[in-house]
Amino acid sequence: MTNDEGHERPRKIVHVDMDAFYASVEQRDNPELRGKPIAVGGSAARGVVAAASYEARKFGVHSAMPSVTAKRKCPELIFVPPRFDVYKAVSQQIREIFAEYTPLIEPLSLDEAYLDVTHNLKGMEIATEIALEIRARIKEVTGLNASAGISYNKFLAKMASDLNKPNGQAVITPKNGPAFVEALPVKKFHGVGPATAERMHRLGIDTGASLKEKSLEFLVEHFGKSGPYFYGIPRGIDERQVKPNRVRKSVGAEDTFSQDLHTFEPAREGLQPLIEKVWAYCEANGIGAKTVTLKVKYADFNQITRSKTVPAPLPAIADLEEIISLLLVPIFPPRKGVRLLGVTLSSLERPATSTEPQLRLAL
Repeated sequence: MTNDEGHERPRKIVHVDMDAFYASVEQRDNPELRGKPIAVGGSAARGVVAAASYEARKFGVHSAMPSVTAKRKCPELIFVPPRFDVYKAVSQQIREIFAEYTPLIEPLSLDEAYLDVTHNLKGMEIATEIALEIRARIKEVTGLNASAGISYNKFLAKMASDLNKPNGQAVITPKNGPAFVEALPVKKFHGVGPATAERMHRLGIDTGASLKEKSLEFLVEHFGKSGPYFYGIPRGIDERQVKPNRVRKSVGAEDTFSQDLHTFEPAREGLQPLIEKVWAYCEANGIGAKTVTLKVKYADFNQITRSKTVPAPLPAIADLEEIISLLLVPIFPPRKGVRLLGVTLSSLERPATSTEPQLRLAL
């Protein structure tokens, strides 16, 4: 895209992220919960926090934390069972607001999405004003707060949306983009999980600045197909497009544990937030998965995978939980401690009769 003088014009990307989405919906719908520390999730011994209100976060409670740990950190914590049907309905309301501004909407989960507003349906020139309007519309329609990041690429828009949370927004311009990334610890990079961050630290890469010192050849050698991405990011370069109708080949999540796991219960507990994360992506994008893969990495860094494929896309998160448990049981007791677990869904497809609203709106 060029301007009248033939110069390339930067894209205008907005990343919208709802604030403590599940917890905020619960506080909206139940006035007695407002202003109190709440956790969406189960309070049982194997429960995991799916979302925490900002009141709970002050005590150090966060998503993916075991419920017993959360209760210990915040004795007054109120547990609320999740209502995914309600969250999905609210998410659809938000998606419809996005569609008033642009057809280029790429959901990441029920509570966040990228929007390309370079050419928008309102003819608005300033992306920060678009973000302000969208956040005001979300508040008006749903009663909920959203934060936003605005930049010239997806990576920086995503990073910017965290800068003024909750209920705020931030801009990272082409001028200050590279300097922002250079100062950023790699563990805070979107797309760099604990395992990748650990590998980078072993290679002497701690910040965007030290990442920038590495050659493209070095990064491809150590990170494979992610090498070019890691080469561009510290230079403020991210050419990824906002893809509204993308069906990925797979979606996965993994976690490296601070202490090796030796028994089934903690392992199953640690998998729950990963299950919920990949399921939320499928829900938000109206896609189903037929293949479930469990990844297990042991303390000696050897790893195995176990998969199961079913004839039709899994209809509910309970089916995914059941398959993961079936795959996990034979792993225990392990020959060595387990340091990392991962869940990947593949054979992804949209139902042939799908009438996902975001597809219609994107035409």
